[in-house]
Amino acid sequence: MKSHITLLGALQQTWGGMGLILGASLLLLAFGAAAIARTTPGDPLTAAFTALLFVVFAAALALGGWANLWAGRAVRQHRSVGRTGALVLAVVNLFVLPFGTALAIYAFWVLLHNDVRALFETPGRGDRIPI
Repeated sequence: MKSHITLLGALQQTWGGMGLILGASLLLLAFGAAAIARTTPGDPLTAAFTALLFVVFAAALALGGWANLWAGRAVRQHRSVGRTGALVLAVVNLFVLPFGTALAIYAFWVLLHNDVRALFETPGRGDRIPI
């Protein structure tokens, strides 16, 4: 099962990287919409609202991407907080069709296995979340 844990961590980190890239691209679109709002004569409210929505979704994607990167790294290090974080993120990823759903199902299958549960329950270095 250690190979599945390593693969899950790598997939989780890849998914997080994709989220960060998508967040950055939406941020670029937000700059474009803001430029349109600023340079277009007349009512710039629609473009400004679009830019605001792009910024909100970019922030959400960046936050989710960072969380998936962190969880993937923690899972690969066999940290119990990483297992818990990956399971919480798997619930959220269930609704991101189709790749997030597949990743979530694989995460549930790997992380809820009894052998893996025992592997993550052994006390290790760095299991606490810094405050």
